[in-house]
Amino acid sequence: QVQLVESGGGLVQAGGSLRLSCAASGRPLSSTTMAWFRQAPGKEREFVATISWSFGTTYYADSVKGRFTISRDNAKNTVYLQMNSLKPEDTAVYYCAATNLKYRPIATMTDARYFSSWGQGTQVTVSV
Repeated sequence: QVQLVESGGGLVQAGGSLRLSCAASGRPLSSTTMAWFRQAPGKEREFVATISWSFGTTYYADSVKGRFTISRDNAKNTVYLQMNSLKPEDTAVYYCAATNLKYRPIATMTDARYFSSWGQGTQVTVSV
């Protein structure tokens, strides 16, 4: 089981940027597909972005495409989510997640049920 710790959340004005980090221990990220999900108050957890263990292929939710970028630093065993042009509707608790699955197409890795390890979450609040 991989342990995940998120950081980097905070309060930002609309149009601003934040970078979230997810530090992993217990398993090298070079062999792990990772993802970011978010959950707003009163809403279900939703997929944001994912990055594959092989080749670093990425896939994004339509709502964040072109504004968010997921990346990883294998040497630091850390995954990042760079969030630009933030909107009030991006306000949520952001979670990083790791999966034991290796060979599913990256575009299918949008279901939270495929991810077995989760961080504690970091709050992102975007003001108008």
